[in-house]
Amino acid sequence: MKKHLILFVFSFLLFTNCDKAKKEETPKKITYVADNYTKKEVDIEMRDGTKLHTTIYSPKDTSKKYPILMQRTPYSSAPYGEGNMKTKIGPNVHLMKEGNIIVYQDVRGRWMSEGIYDNMRAYIPNKKENESDEVSDTYDTIDWLIKNVENNNGNVGTWGISYPGHYATVSTIDAHPALKAASPQACIGDFFFDDFHHNGAFLLSYFRAISLFGTYKDTPTDSAWYSFPKMNSQDQYQFFLDKGPLKNLNEYFKYDKLDVANTSKKEIIDDFFWKEITEHPNYDSVWQSKGIIQHLNKVPSSVATMIVGGWFDAEDLYGPLETYKGIEKHGKDNYNTLVFGPWDHGKWASSGVKNYVGNYYFGDSISLKFQKEIETKFFNHFLKENGDKNSGLPEAYVFDSGKKEWQSYDAWPPKNVVREDWFLSENQKLTSTKKSTEKINFISDIKRPVPYSEDIKTVFTPRKYMTDDQRFAARRPDVLVFETDVLTEDYTLAGDILAKLKVATTGTAADWIVKIVDVHPTDLKDDAKNNKLQDHLKMSNYHLMVRSEVLRGRFRNSFENPEPFVPNKKTDVNIKLQDVFHTFKKGHKLQVQVQSTWFPLIDLNPQTYVDNIYKANEKDFKTQTHTVFTDSSIEFSVLK
Repeated sequence: MKKHLILFVFSFLLFTNCDKAKKEETPKKITYVADNYTKKEVDIEMRDGTKLHTTIYSPKDTSKKYPILMQRTPYSSAPYGEGNMKTKIGPNVHLMKEGNIIVYQDVRGRWMSEGIYDNMRAYIPNKKENESDEVSDTYDTIDWLIKNVENNNGNVGTWGISYPGHYATVSTIDAHPALKAASPQACIGDFFFDDFHHNGAFLLSYFRAISLFGTYKDTPTDSAWYSFPKMNSQDQYQFFLDKGPLKNLNEYFKYDKLDVANTSKKEIIDDFFWKEITEHPNYDSVWQSKGIIQHLNKVPSSVATMIVGGWFDAEDLYGPLETYKGIEKHGKDNYNTLVFGPWDHGKWASSGVKNYVGNYYFGDSISLKFQKEIETKFFNHFLKENGDKNSGLPEAYVFDSGKKEWQSYDAWPPKNVVREDWFLSENQKLTSTKKSTEKINFISDIKRPVPYSEDIKTVFTPRKYMTDDQRFAARRPDVLVFETDVLTEDYTLAGDILAKLKVATTGTAADWIVKIVDVHPTDLKDDAKNNKLQDHLKMSNYHLMVRSEVLRGRFRNSFENPEPFVPNKKTDVNIKLQDVFHTFKKGHKLQVQVQSTWFPLIDLNPQTYVDNIYKANEKDFKTQTHTVFTDSSIEFSVLK
């Protein structure tokens, strides 16, 4: 039991990034919730008869009515049992202390809830009688809470980070009339572009997280029923390089303790999520059905939304940006606001004063300011006050990660943004005009793929690489570098980035990775507050990665219908990089890096075309020579 509890806590912290809050959960602070709230656990029956385990924290002060703030989660509503209470409840300490009815629910098939879990369960638009999905589960739960929880004021809000953020998005689809406010935060939008995939490339670095979602369970339990693969190595790069093709990882997802030394049994897979990944390499109906952003036209104007994300979120950057844009596109009368700060995954929920991502320091009290002045204000306005559209909050509240300051806009991207193309010119130059059309070749050696960080450890899911110093990559022959001269004035990017590559390869398959880098001045002094730099690093000439993305080349024309490259043929490969808000300050340089491996963040492309990379053989992997042509360009959204 103790071992299971440790596993649960470990996975929960990693996927909600509440490690700071967890450190606060000391015995001397346990009294606030216990002194001011009562806890009740109920099993709420859904329309198909399935019962979902729900924990309700109600203020002991019953002299007034309160809104209901609800989080639905696959990570457990623990602690279970009478007298066992969380030490912190709600989105933040202010909403906890002001008084709200706080509800946590184990989603269908997880922990103490009945049913069978389905990872990113598909939404059913036209449900038959007694047919259920996560949308109806949310609706039925809200309906029960409004009718059965004493002292509620009839208004409900939902929130969550990461997977719980996805369920907050789900709550807005065909929403219950009582739902007035929802804050999807770091929300998954589509599993072919979030978390385990980026533009079809598999995030090999998430390997250890697979079992958390793919281990079968059909009965309620208060103990972890999954376990994580034991890699027995602290060097993730070497571990995966030695393992070779992805199919050699199948043995880690056989949970019936079969003899994995038996060659005939190595192909057996018990983990239903790993099986789903390996059997569906393309963006087919399975993945398409699981996406929620395709249904944002069903968010009624009666639900106010606040989408929250981090510019340096390695797990869910696509989701919150596309969720905001989807609601904007379809909900012309909806109240919809965007908050993006200098955070990694869920760090806005932290109680820490200093805000870092990896090596890089962005300032003090950034998360605390968000919780007090933005998040609390949002929920109070729509759940306790008149709830009109004059909330006092901007449409977009975004942090400039170069200037290290907040800005407010009435649209995102800002209205005064223009598109500018910069060309990947010869002699490592990034130029505002095309100089010529030349070939730049590099060898992509499958035995020596480009690492995604110079500091690769065996971690659950990597995060800090998002702000890593990129000099280690710039000094490799298989990473092409293009940069501007020293900037003579500030240059601000605000919005998405499109890499328009012209490439060729001697093989029939290749991945393409583009990174946008802020090269700091060589005479820059370290910030005295930044005490998290690794010992060998200084801010002088620091190469800050501002944005990066991969495209699996087979999907250059269609994610549904992949196709090989024609060897040595010049080919267009367009890569959409996610939005940024970053000022390259006067005295800095803007750099672009282009490469073809990013290991083991993503899996290794065989560089010869196979129908399914998850079933590729050793003989399919071949070193190839790639070419980037100097009429390639990067289209930036520039704030004027």
